[in-house]
Amino acid sequence: MISKWAVRFYQMAELVSSWSKDPSTQVGAVITKGNRIVSVGFNGYPHGILDSADTDDREMKLLKTIHAEENAILFAKRDLDACNIWITHFPCSNCAAKIIQTGISNVYCPEQSKDFLSRWGEKIKISADMFKQSGVVVAWLPLSKFSQKN
Repeated sequence: MISKWAVRFYQMAELVSSWSKDPSTQVGAVITKGNRIVSVGFNGYPHGILDSADTDDREMKLLKTIHAEENAILFAKRDLDACNIWITHFPCSNCAAKIIQTGISNVYCPEQSKDFLSRWGEKIKISADMFKQSGVVVAWLPLSKFSQKN
């Protein structure tokens, strides 16, 4: 049985993702400990940087963007050992490294679409392997039960 908290935390990550101004990919992350929210983050440019995600080319956007997981970790400003992170997209290897390094123990992420896997599948394998080696548990959430968008 899926807990109400699991549904709430994933839906919170979806809501937070909608705060991103990125016109192509909106990602949200929620860090929790027990049934408490520790921090949230969404992908976007750093504070004070002209928010031109819709006019910058893809390469420039990728160089300037802070990922949702990074923002959630930075905004937490506390020890994240044994916390959980709920993310709307599977983390890249750079974010996976930061999740591992902070001591977050569980990653909750929706099952990825075929389109997403066709674009990012190789990078997902790297992150998944990093999590496996470090003992971080990955739980794949069935979209049919978690997404508000269904």
